[in-house]
Amino acid sequence: MIHFVGAGPGNVDLITVKGRKLLEETDVIIYAGSLVSSEHLEFAKEGCEFYNSASMNLDEVLEVMERANEDGKDVVRLHTGDPSIYGAIQEQMDNLEKMGIEYEVIPGVSSFVAAASAIKREFTLPDVTQTVILTRLAGRTGVPEDEDLENLAKHRASMAIFLSVKSIDGVVAKLKAGYGSGKTPIAVVYKATWEDQKIIIGTLDDIAEKVKSEKIIKTAQILVGDFIDTEYSLSKLYDRSFTHEYRIGRDD
Repeated sequence: MIHFVGAGPGNVDLITVKGRKLLEETDVIIYAGSLVSSEHLEFAKEGCEFYNSASMNLDEVLEVMERANEDGKDVVRLHTGDPSIYGAIQEQMDNLEKMGIEYEVIPGVSSFVAAASAIKREFTLPDVTQTVILTRLAGRTGVPEDEDLENLAKHRASMAIFLSVKSIDGVVAKLKAGYGSGKTPIAVVYKATWEDQKIIIGTLDDIAEKVKSEKIIKTAQILVGDFIDTEYSLSKLYDRSFTHEYRIGRDD
């Protein structure tokens, strides 16, 4: 069986318990070596086969999976973060279905929530926003015109921008046009939860220069929106006068 496993954002202990157990028991591990910590491989059993997908194409990955399946071996396909976000797993799963090979997906902690944890902020604040947009700038993979960063920023929702820090000037230009203000708070978190994590906080007016001065050009999450620095209303969930099925409200 093939197990697609989210390895988490960086820190080796942020994989799920189920994901760690599968690593310990599997016969073959195909891992995204450019992004996944090699420490995960230390939990594998003796004799486990390792394949670094950073140097493999889709056909080569599928060939390893097919051969292992024919030999009755279990495979862990180890992806960074959560495999459902920019993980390119759909094409793998579709091919496995055509080949009649059984698989499952084990979720993981994405870098966007790890980055929010790093800056100690909550994406969804009452009377600020209840929406989080996950997106990226166009690169080798295009972005639909309706999902252009400027158009998305006009919603003034909390945003997490993947795979785009190398083009920080372009990101800022589109965000300024969309949010309508250079004062909108923004954070860039380099390698969230890794030992060499860096956090840069600023506004759309100054973040580009701050990022360039740190020479950050990859492996960073961009968070933007008023949730980073603003006044907000308290949650109704813990309001003493707010009732729900588990608690009777109190006005005293």
